[in-house]
Amino acid sequence: MAIFLLLLLLLVSAVSGDEDAYIGVNIGTDLSDMPTPTEVVALLKAQRIRHVRLYDADQAMLLALAKTGIQVTVSVPNDQLLGIGQSNATAANWVARNIVAHVPATNITAIAVGSEVLTALPNAAPILVSALKFIDSALVASNLDDQIKVSTPHSSSIILDSFPPSQAFFNRSWDPVMVPLLKFLQSTGSYLMLNVYPYYDYMQSNGKIPLDYALFRPLPPNKEAVDANTLLHYTNVFDAVVDAAYFAMSYLNFTNIPIVVTESGWPSKGDSSEPDAIVDNANTYNSNLIKHVLNNTGTPKHPGIAVSTYIYELYNEDLRPGSDSEKNWGLFDANGIPVYTLHLTGADTVFANDTTNKTFCIAKRGADPKMLQAALDWACGPGKVDCSPLLMGHPCYEPNNVASHSTYAFNAYYQRMAKSPGTCDFKGVATITTSDPSHGSCIFPGSSRKNGTLINGTSLAPSSNDTSSARPPQSYGTGFFTTSVMIGVLLTGAVFL
Repeated sequence: MAIFLLLLLLLVSAVSGDEDAYIGVNIGTDLSDMPTPTEVVALLKAQRIRHVRLYDADQAMLLALAKTGIQVTVSVPNDQLLGIGQSNATAANWVARNIVAHVPATNITAIAVGSEVLTALPNAAPILVSALKFIDSALVASNLDDQIKVSTPHSSSIILDSFPPSQAFFNRSWDPVMVPLLKFLQSTGSYLMLNVYPYYDYMQSNGKIPLDYALFRPLPPNKEAVDANTLLHYTNVFDAVVDAAYFAMSYLNFTNIPIVVTESGWPSKGDSSEPDAIVDNANTYNSNLIKHVLNNTGTPKHPGIAVSTYIYELYNEDLRPGSDSEKNWGLFDANGIPVYTLHLTGADTVFANDTTNKTFCIAKRGADPKMLQAALDWACGPGKVDCSPLLMGHPCYEPNNVASHSTYAFNAYYQRMAKSPGTCDFKGVATITTSDPSHGSCIFPGSSRKNGTLINGTSLAPSSNDTSSARPPQSYGTGFFTTSVMIGVLLTGAVFL
């Protein structure tokens, strides 16, 4: 099941409103070229994302998140729910292996037990509350229950008659689950996890919901939705759904349980039946959502009350089944390049670093060593890259392998060519990343790190007014570090296209 680090892009700990809302993100793993956990964490740090959610308890990811201070929500996947809900011992073993083994180095603050169980796995509904209680009991036994809260994410579709919000109620067929669940959340000081997708509400409304209302765009007063029972005005779908959940809990006599929106977002691409899944709408929705949450606007029912939200999702997932939109909810591609640049002027606490101009060229993982060596030869020869830092005794000699040396040379060429399109390919063995590959005293061209030879990204490559002369050859002669390797004819004049 996909791992989702909840990039991002907002969690509430109490209805008191004493704490500010925050933005988190989901990070999926259904990618053909999934970044390593270290690369994921580097992107989180660069984007100042301090709250993430995993859709399981991936050990490598938890280790990579250690000592970062990033607050982590881990999850019990649906396929493990039945075993945990039927056995206290199984739950205790899960907590020991996935929680106790990682705290306090990894800052785990919540456990999401299952995902949309009532609608996605209804046969497990009878044991859902037992699973939460067994997990919580294991936390109590380890003295972790104050630090780590337990809940379960719900689809907003369990709320019926969601507008006007004051008339909303949970599907009554789920009362045998929802009532004890809400009692558990109340008694443990936890929160209701809710997935809110105005995109789907808009798509399924048959034109009744205006696009601007779904995207948080400003509406004239006469276009705002008004709850006739409370006279509360609603300017966006998101607030209306969250308030519908508050009212639905009130209908069951629970009035002091906060809400965390565990998923929300908008796809940047769709198929022919999804004309509003476009980059502009995705950017508008997520930018406005982030500003709305970080401003602690709250909702009409609870103004000023933090409604933290996790954005779905950090990366596009090209391997996800379904329509094109299912693959394109991400803020970044697999290389950490933004799908679009969020409009967040003034929201300088998260997603503050536009990575568009902070890119590096590196060797692809698993690339053919012979192809890498051939490309390295070209970069250090006809490509006019200064490869002297790779010589023995120089800062970038270690690690002494073709992948590491190629990465340095590829990036030096890429930076020297002003990151022009096509200058980071090298016959398919190179790729772009936003993670700075500098290490130790080896400072890569383009890095913001400083030493005696590089400041603010000044290239280490020799200066030249004739960058256009750096054309890839049809074959390699004797290289900088190795003998010649022959490759096929190149059809463009950029580099290894």
